[in-house]
Amino acid sequence: MAVNYEERSAHRSIVERILISGELFLLSPAHFGGAEEDALTDMPVLLNEVDDRPLLPGTSIAGALRNYLREFEGGDLKPAPRKKQNRDLIEDERKLAATILFGGFRGDDDGMQSPLIVEDSVGNLSDFELRDGVSIEPSTRTAKDDQKFDMQLLGAGTSFPLQFELVIREHDSRDELLRALATALKGFEESAITMGARKRRGFGTCRVDGWKVRFYDLKTKQGLLDWLSTNRAWASKDSAKPGSIMEVLEVDRLLEDNRRRATLRAAFGIDGTLLIRSGFGDLDARADTVHLHAARKGKPGGVAVIPGTSWAGILRHRALKIARTVSGDANSQHTATAFVDALFGPSEIKQKKTFDEAADPVKASRITIEESEIRHAESLEVTRVAIDRFTGGVFEGALFTEQPLVGKDDSDVELTLTLRNPKDAELGLLLLLLKDLWTGDLPLGGESGVGRGRLKGREASLRVGDREWSIREKPDGRLQISPDASALEEFVKAFNAEMEGAK
Repeated sequence: MAVNYEERSAHRSIVERILISGELFLLSPAHFGGAEEDALTDMPVLLNEVDDRPLLPGTSIAGALRNYLREFEGGDLKPAPRKKQNRDLIEDERKLAATILFGGFRGDDDGMQSPLIVEDSVGNLSDFELRDGVSIEPSTRTAKDDQKFDMQLLGAGTSFPLQFELVIREHDSRDELLRALATALKGFEESAITMGARKRRGFGTCRVDGWKVRFYDLKTKQGLLDWLSTNRAWASKDSAKPGSIMEVLEVDRLLEDNRRRATLRAAFGIDGTLLIRSGFGDLDARADTVHLHAARKGKPGGVAVIPGTSWAGILRHRALKIARTVSGDANSQHTATAFVDALFGPSEIKQKKTFDEAADPVKASRITIEESEIRHAESLEVTRVAIDRFTGGVFEGALFTEQPLVGKDDSDVELTLTLRNPKDAELGLLLLLLKDLWTGDLPLGGESGVGRGRLKGREASLRVGDREWSIREKPDGRLQISPDASALEEFVKAFNAEMEGAK
């Protein structure tokens, strides 16, 4: 799609306006921040000042859509051009559908205005949640000093009405603008776009249903009058036809997907008990410590979950341990650390200089881990006590109760992990992590010292592009890997070779 930047000073001859609406539902907790710290929580959510309902700014919606469309079209981790780079890179960026639909990118002083208007959305709250966040000291596996905080979240089931307006000018390519918009909004429809803070750790998963669209041909008198008198609130009496985003926008195909990702799904049972502490206990809990539950619409008391942050924490710690063990030589430890940082993001963010001259640009995690619901497990109240070794009696003040989850034969939990731009060596490390989870060698949650948090693998699948492998446990306890195990072994060999080559 050619862009004529000489038109910047010309009059905008608008020939058509298209209004699109939909309803966004949160499938997992989300944090849309921006509010300042208050006396109740370190990170409150953003609320509308008029009625204290949750607010989702149009800038956040547009940013999420733009990033998704850019990754979809240009591939994951495509670097954004900077002012001092080759002019050709800037021109290539301007030709992307993401740039044409959402306007000039940061640092492009000659960028065009976006033809898409994205409105702020005031939501309908389902419930609030509070979650603890903490950094763990690797040597002691306890919380680091002064690095514990709490975060306010919007509960799953909270909804936001979305409204977009696409402006078509006289010389715009209408079909390509609609194709780009349909590709971006399809990400909402398929829950492929996550929103808000910690979106790669299970928060902010959402889906949009009930797309509606209206076309206004401003070249006709009736079309102009209809647009001027239209109901922007999208009352239920409007005549727009609902359907999928491709149907309502009358688009026959989407842009080509150039992303390359690996997706690992694994189903586990619970071997014994599991306890991930809730910093804010359930209302009806009598125990001092209870397992974490997340709010779900229509489910009083919520559902037991394993947060994406917990998955990421144990996987990162074990990945670093494996990489350092295989690399062996103390002089190559930094290579092992850099390898893990490239997957999970840096453990510590260093201060950078400027946007254009960042000495060590901070890179986000390439791994996305979803929050997991635990099904068919029961809560059991357990009383524990510390024993005074001198008297053999109860240690004064050390009697406490806990309420962990107890696994049953049909209890199950699923890990879903996505890696952007995977390399063979990185897939090898993921398989080693899967093995440790599968065999119960990598416990999850607290009190692993008393046997809690151990999982047992049931089945798993790894998909890399068009290739997919499945792993199942046979009745005799052996693994059945199809279509072949040799390719998976090659991934592990690639990881070993890269770590050993660092010596």
